[in-house]
Amino acid sequence: MKIGDKVRFLNEVGGGVIAGFEGKDIVLVEDQDGFEVPMLRSQVVVIETNENNREIKKKAAPTPAPSVRILEDGMEDDPSERPIAYKPKAQERKGGDLLNACLAFVPENSRELTDTRFEAYLINDSNYYVFATFANNEGAAWHLRWQGIIEPNTKQFVETFDRSALNDLERLSVQLIAWKQDKPFSLKPAVGVELRLDTVKFYKLHVFQPSPFFREPALVYDIVRDDRPIKQVFVEAEEVLDAMRGVEREPQAAQDEQPQVQLQEAPQRTRNEEREALKAAKRALKEEAKAQREKEREKAREKEHEKEREASDILEIDLHINALLDHTEGLSPSVLLNTQLTEFRIMMDRHIKKHGQRIVFIHGKGDGVLREAIIKELQRRYRSCTYEDASFQRYGFGATMVTIR
Repeated sequence: MKIGDKVRFLNEVGGGVIAGFEGKDIVLVEDQDGFEVPMLRSQVVVIETNENNREIKKKAAPTPAPSVRILEDGMEDDPSERPIAYKPKAQERKGGDLLNACLAFVPENSRELTDTRFEAYLINDSNYYVFATFANNEGAAWHLRWQGIIEPNTKQFVETFDRSALNDLERLSVQLIAWKQDKPFSLKPAVGVELRLDTVKFYKLHVFQPSPFFREPALVYDIVRDDRPIKQVFVEAEEVLDAMRGVEREPQAAQDEQPQVQLQEAPQRTRNEEREALKAAKRALKEEAKAQREKEREKAREKEHEKEREASDILEIDLHINALLDHTEGLSPSVLLNTQLTEFRIMMDRHIKKHGQRIVFIHGKGDGVLREAIIKELQRRYRSCTYEDASFQRYGFGATMVTIR
């Protein structure tokens, strides 16, 4: 088999033209609609049409030995100068056998959100190959926007769009099938996740946050996290209003089955009795308001005490190179960075068993190299720990707080 051969499927209806290969066993067949369908080599047969319009098997031609061809302009085509078709196997990483996938949106110019275009990416953060489809909903139908295979531990560019396309992206669907090539693997269930995008977020700069997958700030939605699909919870507006009012909604059938009760007229009261009842109601409202204010003051005091306790429990580690070394003359930037990361690992390993311990690593704003290196270390070596930007009022943008889990 070679690229360009016409083939048909053995156990399915259909066929097409070979567009490429994935490993030793997967053939990419391009059908009449232009879609590439991955099929096992054993499930595909090469065909051709004779004068009787019958399909017959095509005999495999022997592979010719490399030779020098004469081109049209008289120049010799040396096989050693042809492009190398060999592709190395995808590299696996430790901890990558759990399936993790994300959908990300990156502005081309984050400083001009009102005019910029956006790029969409699918991220495969695992050691598995993933066949993915990306679609949007318009009315009662879904429309395919992209489909293909994403290699392990890579991000795949999907498309570029501008603000005029945001209304079409309010409802999205991502479907995934994962496998490994040329080696045994644990079977992962097929994933199908629907997302509802809040298009207003694309107008807010703070929504786009730093991530380990991009140099620029990005809006990232988890599709699968540690083999578990992330499902969004959709709540109707009427249910939210009823919850705010404290009303419990009952099924319509249960409401229909309830017997109708006739209300009895309340006995008439004199004016004096109404005045006394009104005064009692006002006193009750005042007492309730007073109790509510006291409860709010008590909550405020508890929050202040909690902040004081949290501040006393936080450990600060200064990773500025001047705080770690007395002399830095003659040292390369890579040596200085490794010194800072070594101090980071020492402090993490020292407190890794203290669950709930919070550590603020002060790295400074700078060009963000040390911060990105710390985040990569947390994602690779300390995946159970969580991290976030430390208090802006106290540290600005120059510190990251890690919580030991």
